Amino acid sequence: MNRPAAFTLAAALALLARAPGAAAPVEPAAQRAAREGMARLIAGEGVRDSAVLEAMRAVPRHEFVLAADRGRAYGDHPLPIGLGQTISQPYIVAFMTEAVGARRGIKVLEVGTGSGYQAAILSRIGCTVRTIEIFRELADQARGRLARLGFGDITVRHGDGHFGWPEAAPFDAILVTAAAGFVPPELVRELRPGGRMVIPVGSVYGVQTLILVEKDGSGEVRTRHLLPVRFVPMLSKPR
Repeated sequence: MNRPAAFTLAAALALLARAPGAAAPVEPAAQRAAREGMARLIAGEGVRDSAVLEAMRAVPRHEFVLAADRGRAYGDHPLPIGLGQTISQPYIVAFMTEAVGARRGIKVLEVGTGSGYQAAILSRIGCTVRTIEIFRELADQARGRLARLGFGDITVRHGDGHFGWPEAAPFDAILVTAAAGFVPPELVRELRPGGRMVIPVGSVYGVQTLILVEKDGSGEVRTRHLLPVRFVPMLSKPR
């Protein structure tokens, strides 16, 4: 799913960071230019929602990756964030956000907080976000990072995302950022009539498909395959 053109931009940023006399690893103007270039690449791949693209331009992805990877933060590829987990490539983040119909004022459940980047994108759009992370260390880090960066209307929970967040349900939208072996029934139950869920389904060793789940006004559910993807597995039992 990588987009080679984005590596050129990331490489240029890395060279800038190592330039003699550079006062900081990456200058703020370069960061802004990198986000703008990233958004142009995403738009070129077919993402059209203006609110999604604005959020991709605004949220500093370099704050959500490991320090050693900041020079690669705006390339269109996933990056490790520790504990065997990754931050998704920007195109996939934007695609899923658009597919789920994220918009100002809706309530969204995210399963798989990771470093908090997807939650930050949703918050920037104006969503109220509940996000669940299976690793306590990542949940704590994301909670602190999101607070430090000033992202509001986000609540982070350490727990097993298969069971959702029943006391906060129903949700207008649900995003799952790890590959499940099946669509968890509890997440379908927690989706509001008229709501949407996007979830990757498949084996970590085999084919995974990003699936759109839609529940109509009467509560009837239908699914649609969107595109092939590769995600880390959706785990059980909080760690």
